[in-house]
Amino acid sequence: MINEATASKPLLRQFDLLEAMAREARPLTTAELVQLLGWPKPSVHRLLLQLEAAELLRREPGSRRFTLAPRLLALADSVQAASVPQGVRHAVLRQLVAQVGESCNLTALSGAQVHYLDRVESAFPLQMELRPGTRVPLHCSASGKLFLASLAPRKREEMLQSLPLTGYTPTTLTERKALDAELASIARQDYAVDAEEFVQGLVCVAVPVRAAGSRAVRCAVALQAPVARMTLAQALQHLPHLRQAATALARTWS
Repeated sequence: MINEATASKPLLRQFDLLEAMAREARPLTTAELVQLLGWPKPSVHRLLLQLEAAELLRREPGSRRFTLAPRLLALADSVQAASVPQGVRHAVLRQLVAQVGESCNLTALSGAQVHYLDRVESAFPLQMELRPGTRVPLHCSASGKLFLASLAPRKREEMLQSLPLTGYTPTTLTERKALDAELASIARQDYAVDAEEFVQGLVCVAVPVRAAGSRAVRCAVALQAPVARMTLAQALQHLPHLRQAATALARTWS
């Protein structure tokens, strides 16, 4: 429930509502937000309409659920890019690329997608256009599966129920049973892989970046390479480098 000290201030109430929606990381109905925030239904309904008119929220097609709109997600990207530690994180990624010889990225969970916070390309001419701000699906990306595996069981189930398990390649996990087994394995081994599941011919290994002194996964750092240059087995040999980079990145949030 939101602090009463901010409840009388309209702008702060809008911010509190947006913050609650981002924390839940799923589309929500007015009734769910009323229960979550503990505010009167007319107040929540009015705030939702205001935020929708400002293009900060949008309704899911064919439903009464609200979700974060592209304008708000773009603002979040800009705020992240403007932060002082971003330069330090980019330097960590550059060093990691120098060690492993392939492109590396830093990602975060954004709603029901993976959001690229930063990326450093390898020196090779064959590259993937995945710039900061890019969003990719959860169920078929190494970082995405890592985020899903790190969620509390109830939140993970809610998210999985709303995710379309679209098949992008012959190896994409499109069955819940197979995906659930994969997520359980990721939770045990503390890393995730993309075995050409999102883009055929591209493999990826991701490890978690945890908040200081916590098991909570703040973001993920990943190595991505064309299988013609690096097999998945070869990429897995760089797990020590990835974990070293994750430790360095975690310090930038301490």
